Amino acid sequence: MATKIDKEACREAYNLVRADTNGISWVTFKYDGPTIVPGDQGSEYEEFVNACSDDIRLYAYIRFTTGDAMSKRTKFVLITWIGENVGGLQRAKTGTDKTLVKDVVQNFAKEFVITDHKELEEDYIRNELKKAGGANYDAQNE
Repeated sequence: MATKIDKEACREAYNLVRADTNGISWVTFKYDGPTIVPGDQGSEYEEFVNACSDDIRLYAYIRFTTGDAMSKRTKFVLITWIGENVGGLQRAKTGTDKTLVKDVVQNFAKEFVITDHKELEEDYIRNELKKAGGANYDAQNE
């Protein structure tokens, strides 16, 4: 059965993360049968990490504040999480299903496909965002 996405519900969840006023910094998109729907949401990155269990696959849209002493900016990431106990067919479908998510989630600085909990560490994600972010004025202080 072909995967579908609840575009309206997912767009609402996406816009919650994009808004500056509500404190929501992440949202997941999960499978409900053959349909991708909004999942959990929250304000603490650790809550997101706890939602990534070994037996599921999900997509997450996450807000980070990055920058250096000279400027702070908001960056967004799209994470595809595939737990180590997810079967081969589901793993394979995750890549093609991601195109449905990208129809909704269109604004992000970096994309990750993660299968190992170590790569979910916040410092790792922030460091990758910093590398992708261009000028780093912190280097002048070293």
